[in-house]
Amino acid sequence: MTATPRTLCEAFARTCVAHPDKVALRDHAGRLALTWREYAEQVQALATGLSGLGVRRGDTVALMMGNRPEFHLVDTAVLHLGAIPFSVYNTLAADQVTYVFSNAENTVVICEPEYLDKIRTADTTGQVKHIVCLEPTDPAAVADVDRSGTLTLAELAATPDPDFDFEASWRAVEPSDLATIIYTSGTTGPPKGVESTHANVIAEFSALDAYLATGPEDVIISYLPDAHIANRGACHYNSLIRGIEIVTVDNPKALITALPAVRPTVHIAVPAIWYKVKAGLENTLAAETGLKAKLAQWAVATGGKVAQARTTGQPVSPLLRVQHVVADKLVLSKVRAKVGLDRMRIAVTGAAPISPDALAFIMGLGLEVCEMWGMSETSGAVTVNPPGKVKLGTVGTVLPGGTEIKRAADGELLVRGPLVMKGYRDEPEKTAEAIDADGWLHTGDIATIDAEGYVKIVDRKKEIIINAAGKNMSPSNIEGAIKVACPLVLTAVAIGDDKPYVSALLTLDPDACAAYAAAHGLPDGSVAALAADPSVQKLLEAGIAQANAKLARVEQVKKFKVLADVWEPGGGELTPTMKLKRRPIADKYAEAIEELYRK
Repeated sequence: MTATPRTLCEAFARTCVAHPDKVALRDHAGRLALTWREYAEQVQALATGLSGLGVRRGDTVALMMGNRPEFHLVDTAVLHLGAIPFSVYNTLAADQVTYVFSNAENTVVICEPEYLDKIRTADTTGQVKHIVCLEPTDPAAVADVDRSGTLTLAELAATPDPDFDFEASWRAVEPSDLATIIYTSGTTGPPKGVESTHANVIAEFSALDAYLATGPEDVIISYLPDAHIANRGACHYNSLIRGIEIVTVDNPKALITALPAVRPTVHIAVPAIWYKVKAGLENTLAAETGLKAKLAQWAVATGGKVAQARTTGQPVSPLLRVQHVVADKLVLSKVRAKVGLDRMRIAVTGAAPISPDALAFIMGLGLEVCEMWGMSETSGAVTVNPPGKVKLGTVGTVLPGGTEIKRAADGELLVRGPLVMKGYRDEPEKTAEAIDADGWLHTGDIATIDAEGYVKIVDRKKEIIINAAGKNMSPSNIEGAIKVACPLVLTAVAIGDDKPYVSALLTLDPDACAAYAAAHGLPDGSVAALAADPSVQKLLEAGIAQANAKLARVEQVKKFKVLADVWEPGGGELTPTMKLKRRPIADKYAEAIEELYRK
């Protein structure tokens, strides 16, 4: 048995030697593809160039770019210096970037040209000494950007430090050295810099092997922000450690169209993406007519029965097993192939709660989606639903390898073990608030743990709704029910704290609106037009009624308002991973909320 690598650098060296001619990185557009041998050569050249800029062990280097192969090249190169690469959310405002740079104390930034103006504005103290600017993927879009005073990647590689010893440098990296800083997207206040070590990341993947083992034959699409632990772990670190092939998609909105072309074997998504996948699967099935439609309905029902049995621990009868084989061959496998999920081996949802009903539908079509739970502070996943033993409505059981979980007296979930971060960068007081004297990380999530060890996240401790009658409710539970019942809805915000009943603010999905308008012959498929359309209002009323049927009486939505606004990830209302910024939303839409409670 091969010994576990001590660091990400050691893992990368092993992977490159084992699979030199396999494709390691490529972009969906066909602009760039690199084998592991080419990846290793470029990492060495870039690390040597960065050393020439004065980057030393323990220094930080900021990365600000979209999903493209070059991200992986430069991040890995920085690691081989014993330095600390960290990603900046591209949607941050200039003053927020200023805060992050001040905390990280980086003197080097590697970016795409579209972020140059923001970086220059953010660098109020002259802290940044060197900017390495990547070649644009769309030159026309940045034709007016002033790139003077920056280096290209080619120029960086062409100006090496003659005294730099690449191998000695990466071999000097220790497990306790920082692998990255993850700046929490944060729904309130400035972001905190989560310091994760090489040991944290290696422990995460060693633990995941028990449930979700990946390897060099696997393919994953990188489309979520690399500033978030989910994408950085599932794609970048997964690649370095396990050799998984990464295909980058630079625009998350292109994911649904990229899936059939790439046909990934591993896919990780936030709930919003799985809701889109569900809608795509439903549209594919709805397109059938006549006998094919009846066959599709039978096949979906059969798949649903099998999924129900498997997720509740019930046996699948011999007859149902045979029927499922036929249903899968005639219908379900073809539906999966049409949307690009026919090779899917590992499917994961995380970062926010997902409706069990949505998962049940997807699993009924033959895709076993394992819900997991974790945080930036825990290097990624802490609990995972084991394949073959998925329990809907839970986030699974704790990963092996020494990680412990327990509930505090108030129901808050606590975590201790090798996955827990080193701490928050330069914030010892906040670190002490998060990690107690016994090493327990206080997660801020209210949870239950059943007799089999399955964890159910109720909601964020600070987000629980307490209505005027003192009843505690989970807003995410209500919001999930709405999004399953209302395919046009992109985001739902449950309102009800200190209120007599629950109401909701709804925003519409631009893609779903365009499809709805086309299907119904409407001249304008914009969000603003459909938000005011009477037929959409009636459709949403029916959806809310359907959602209410699955909610307790006290949780049921009595009134709702459809907003004409489009909320973008990283904007004023959503974090880059589409978590709700509840306080800013409440402030911005105070008048609309007040109207929902007028008699």
